[in-house]
Amino acid sequence: MMGSWLVPAGQKLLLWGAANALFVAGVTLLLTLLPMLANYARRWQQMRAIPSVAGAYPLVGHALMMKTDSQAFFQQIIDYSEELRHMPLLKLWVGPVPMTALYHAENVEVILTSSKQIDKSSFYKFIEPWLGQGLLTSTGNKWRNRRKMLTPTFHFTILDDFLDVMNEQSSILVSKLEKHVDKEAFNCFFYITLCALDIICETAMGKNIGAQNNDDSEYVRAVYRMSDMILQRVKKPWYWFDLWYLMFKEGREHRRSLKILHTFTNNVISERASQMKREEECKNEKDRGSSLTKNKRMAFLDLLLNAIDDEGKKLSHEDIREEVDTFMFEGHDTTAAAINWSLYLLGSYPEAQKKVDNELDEVFGKSDRPATLEDLKKLKYLECVIKESLRLFPSVPFFARTLNEDCEVAGYKVSKGTEAVIIPYALHRDPKYFPDPEEFQPERFFPENMKGRHPYAYVPFSAGPRNCIGQKFAIIEEKTILSCILRQFWVECNQKREELGLAGELILRPENGIWIKLKRRNTNEP
Repeated sequence: MMGSWLVPAGQKLLLWGAANALFVAGVTLLLTLLPMLANYARRWQQMRAIPSVAGAYPLVGHALMMKTDSQAFFQQIIDYSEELRHMPLLKLWVGPVPMTALYHAENVEVILTSSKQIDKSSFYKFIEPWLGQGLLTSTGNKWRNRRKMLTPTFHFTILDDFLDVMNEQSSILVSKLEKHVDKEAFNCFFYITLCALDIICETAMGKNIGAQNNDDSEYVRAVYRMSDMILQRVKKPWYWFDLWYLMFKEGREHRRSLKILHTFTNNVISERASQMKREEECKNEKDRGSSLTKNKRMAFLDLLLNAIDDEGKKLSHEDIREEVDTFMFEGHDTTAAAINWSLYLLGSYPEAQKKVDNELDEVFGKSDRPATLEDLKKLKYLECVIKESLRLFPSVPFFARTLNEDCEVAGYKVSKGTEAVIIPYALHRDPKYFPDPEEFQPERFFPENMKGRHPYAYVPFSAGPRNCIGQKFAIIEEKTILSCILRQFWVECNQKREELGLAGELILRPENGIWIKLKRRNTNEP
């Protein structure tokens, strides 16, 4: 019997070694976790005075309370901000990470004007597999150098080239909408989005993907799926670790979508770089060279391929892909949403639409010619409509910075490492600066009515050093598409606000769509 429990010396050594390894691993893990737990406890105590939502648990914070459905989650955040609007800021814990929600102009200004607090939120790391360290996600010297290099590409003289694409694609959109004239209400959201996607593809990459004529594009599907997966990952701390995430089907789908997106962009960059090389080689051959470049429309990609940094170096293929993907990501969904919201509001407020109608007559008369930059500059009331639409329904419902040092906001000490989340949807509804905040009043943006308004009460394109580099591009595109639609059709919308189903994803979407009716312009309008 005694022999049955005796263990040979060799096995004893193996068991001892395994136990020792487990002990060392346990000690190492403990030594790693202790500083993290100490830092967590310090921040919890330091920020205890900041107003918060009740119900946070240690380590997981409010994560278990967060709704997973996009519509319910957005409504939850807005309810919190309205309930505590009298408070200067609001604190939430997402797992062990503290967040401060900001929706008062004076406090938003503290963060957005700072030349130090320019680090995008750590949650943006979930966008990096797609966008790399491009203008949206980079920080420090890389961001400053890249911003300086790219700013000239958004000069009005270059935007004039892009206007041709906007007019062409707007005309295709109008032809698509023709079948709905004098018919039942239809959801216009996807029509507008595909038009914006065609515009961004052609202006960013010089590639016409024909999304309006082929809405089953693999690339189009990958763009939308990736956006949704990024948001879901942000809300679920158990998806934050890359290796763990890839064990779930969501992580594997993320990897498949990423491959589709990068393959598409890489192929376009390689094709264009090869074409430019061929043009360079034959530029001395007059006839052939002129035929290749005659009436050549520049794309954002062309400008990147020729861009030179501060050290006199050209951007690498990887650098270029980062910026093209960033432009694609930021430049179509946000613009499409703004146009859709403008159509919804104009359809709901016929008196405002009539003023746009009169302005279009003054600028274009009965002509159906393409819009020029000069025409667009004259559409001042339409611009006010767009701005008021962005006030009520900002394309980006929230954006965030990771504080890289302790700072004071409204008398409260906010710890380094905190996620400072600006909520434009709530900020733009502050009755202090926007009386009757739920009312659609484009006149709020007449110059005389903007006097004395806090400059950080309205930030649809962010503000300060990291404001949106493409905001001029966006406004021009929105004016072009809206003017093209409204020169042909009269829009009606009977959809109530509560029927929209607002979903605060990476952009502010109506889950139930935007349902409008179209009539022929100048025949059925009031």
